[in-house]
Amino acid sequence: MSRTIFDTPFLSPILRRCSRFGLKLFGWRTEGTMPSVNKAVLIAAPHTSNWDLPVMLAVAFIFRVKLFWVGKHTLFRWPFGFLLRWMGGIPFNRSGTQNLVARTAEFFQQKEKLILAIAPEGTRQKVRYWKTGFYYIAQQAGVPIVMSFCDFSRKVAGVGPMFIPTGDLESDMQKIQAFYAHFAGRNREQTSLADIASK
Repeated sequence: MSRTIFDTPFLSPILRRCSRFGLKLFGWRTEGTMPSVNKAVLIAAPHTSNWDLPVMLAVAFIFRVKLFWVGKHTLFRWPFGFLLRWMGGIPFNRSGTQNLVARTAEFFQQKEKLILAIAPEGTRQKVRYWKTGFYYIAQQAGVPIVMSFCDFSRKVAGVGPMFIPTGDLESDMQKIQAFYAHFAGRNREQTSLADIASK
């Protein structure tokens, strides 16, 4: 939780301007407003490409969010581990999911501010079901879920509504996934909710 790319003196304002220019140059625009909350689990979806990360980081700069994100621990090996951590990355091991949920929820309790992005698909490959760890982390930590998106079909990225877990997993997941049903990742055929959107 030390200094990241988002709060590095002198560099952060430059990167914020570069983010605006870069997205505009490639025909992207942003939508929505980041809720004024100190803590939240931020859904990062759809996730089908390595390009999702730079778009997400650019949007975080534009929205002035000190964003942390979780990634597979193997990505953080030398020589890129330090760079990814500086970019807000937090390595995690997919084994022992329940322990991960408990540890992350406890981590939220220890921090005054923490916006943590999690990709429910858990992989760039197409999956049939979303992983529910993000939901249980938010529930156990007592923090809201912020629904961010990256829609390559319209070249729009941003932040949607904030969602408070009710404890009814099935009902809540249906509502959350309904919001994402019409967004497409860069590799549209791998977007896990494409089947929902076609119904």
